[in-house]
Amino acid sequence: MSTMTLSKSSTIAPLRAKSGWIIALGVVYLVGGIIALSSVVMATAASVLIVGIMMIIAGVAEVVNAFQVRTWGKFILWLLLGALYIVAGLLTFANPLLAAALLTLLLGASLVASGIMRLILAFSMKDGAHWGWVLLSGLITLLLGFVILSRWPISSLYVLGIFLGIDLAIAGVSWLAIGFGMKKAA
Repeated sequence: MSTMTLSKSSTIAPLRAKSGWIIALGVVYLVGGIIALSSVVMATAASVLIVGIMMIIAGVAEVVNAFQVRTWGKFILWLLLGALYIVAGLLTFANPLLAAALLTLLLGASLVASGIMRLILAFSMKDGAHWGWVLLSGLITLLLGFVILSRWPISSLYVLGIFLGIDLAIAGVSWLAIGFGMKKAA
């Protein structure tokens, strides 16, 4: 047995003993994904509210940090940045539909930009191996961005919830596969 195999098995052994917990985590993620996909509008609202909470927390941290480094000379900028985050976070609570619309618009535009960049990258790699996968990835990303933008602002009601549901479901299946794989290998 090689050192690499021995090293891998010794680092996975503690996880293998907890494979039941990993399977339970997978079930929780999968159920969460199914719930999100069964009510994408509610999942979108939940996503927006979580973003709002994160912005408020980040804003408070910026304000606290501004007071910690006020001798640096950029105190007002740090304070304003923190206040901006706090206000933006509070606005997501005041108008979650507007926040969802803006986040969906940014997501669609980002996917279009990312798709274009991947296409450029793919064509610049044409002489290399596997450039077709980068091309395919770019085309799918670009298409997804255009679909989101073509249905905007209506897509704002469901896109974030669909993405959340799919992400949770895929993560759940992944954790289940890992947990069952470890249980089988034990």
